[in-house]
Amino acid sequence: MSKIKKGDLVVVISGGDRGQQGRVLEVLSDGDRVIIEGVHRVTKHIKPGTSQRNVEGGIIQIEAPVHVSNVMLVDPDTKRGTRVGYRTDTKERNGRQRTVRVRVAKRSGKDV
Repeated sequence: MSKIKKGDLVVVISGGDRGQQGRVLEVLSDGDRVIIEGVHRVTKHIKPGTSQRNVEGGIIQIEAPVHVSNVMLVDPDTKRGTRVGYRTDTKERNGRQRTVRVRVAKRSGKDV
């Protein structure tokens, strides 16, 4: 189970884009990588084609994947990177007790 999920606000902690924050657009679980909005942009050359999207072709900027070990979840209170752990809580649903795992920010101890 990945600690980083789609839509999370993360900060890059290593590499050329260190310190930049952005929202997670996609989690690539097979390679343990995430794509972050506006971070780690690379240049891609596209040939002119007959499809609707790239009729003219050219040079575009796209977000490239970043390894999940190089990002940290941003704590909503402190606006700084924080480690994430799991806590088990019991919730009652339809009259039954269920144990669920909840992501918890290590610094503040609050659910994220």
